[in-house]
Amino acid sequence: MQDKQKKTEKEHIQEAKYHKPAVGKPGHDAHLVQELSKLKQELTDNKNRYLRALADYQNLEKRVNEERQEGQKQAVMQVLNRLFPVLDNLEKAEVFIKDPGLKMVKDSLAQVLADFGLQKLEVLGKEYDPFFAEAVEIVHGEKDNQVIEVLQAGYQLGKKVIRPARVKVSKKITQDKQEKVIKNSV
Repeated sequence: MQDKQKKTEKEHIQEAKYHKPAVGKPGHDAHLVQELSKLKQELTDNKNRYLRALADYQNLEKRVNEERQEGQKQAVMQVLNRLFPVLDNLEKAEVFIKDPGLKMVKDSLAQVLADFGLQKLEVLGKEYDPFFAEAVEIVHGEKDNQVIEVLQAGYQLGKKVIRPARVKVSKKITQDKQEKVIKNSV
């Protein structure tokens, strides 16, 4: 008998489809409206909580990715800063020692660094730009504000200058300035 009294969930759903609420009973409609309003509010609250949680998760995911990328950039920068003196020494040695093996090693190292996105700044013969180069010495020249010698190569990673070139810059001396220099030196 208990089995007959227990209705399955399916049966309840079926009955609910065909069951018509008793309209006209005092307080019954108000109770249903109140219940419906309460359920709508719960649904809205749950939806808002879900959307906030989703936004929080997306922000967390974005922040973690940015931190990971920044950490990778920092690691590459540390390695590059440790390799710059090695590359500088190889370039200096290449000037004095004309050895094809030395050139091959220097070029190989330069290629590995280029594969990581490192680019050598080409400033020789161009107008001096303090963003790309550091003027170490100003010398007399035919053109004004031109890089005439690179003392230490500069590099950029992507679009960011990570080491400016150390250069000599020419300064054109006009006739008036040259006469002043001669008078002051006498």
